[in-house]
Amino acid sequence: MTERSGSSIEIRIAPVTPANRTLVTALQLAPQQMDFVASNADSLREARSDKDARPRVIMAGDQLVGFLMYEAPRDDDEARIYRFMIDRAWQGRGYGKAALREVLREIGGLGHIRHVSICYEPENEAARQLYRRAGFVEEGLDEDGEMIADLALPASTSR
Repeated sequence: MTERSGSSIEIRIAPVTPANRTLVTALQLAPQQMDFVASNADSLREARSDKDARPRVIMAGDQLVGFLMYEAPRDDDEARIYRFMIDRAWQGRGYGKAALREVLREIGGLGHIRHVSICYEPENEAARQLYRRAGFVEEGLDEDGEMIADLALPASTSR
């Protein structure tokens, strides 16, 4: 949950379904953010062929405000968040922070994950600040030139 103007806003993440798939593909980034994240349509196509992909909608009450996707293979202690976006109409309201908190809670609840990595374009300062405030530590650039950051989960959530 996050606070806004004195009222409580419920943020939750849920699986992408056939019923909300079209809404996910209609979400948009601001023009200056277009090069930072793959399109949601591309991500959903990728998820069809990746058995470890977990596409999620980000909901604020009954409004779909964003999309994220991560993987947490059973044979690995690392989860990877590799898509994360809030629709441009809903940015700046704390939804990204709340959604990140919710996905980390979901990942921690899986029981086998010890740390979470996330990648982002180095020029994406808003993402860098969001992830840094959540405790992610930058580890350097990957082979595609994206920044990789890692977060160690508390021991109690990885048991």
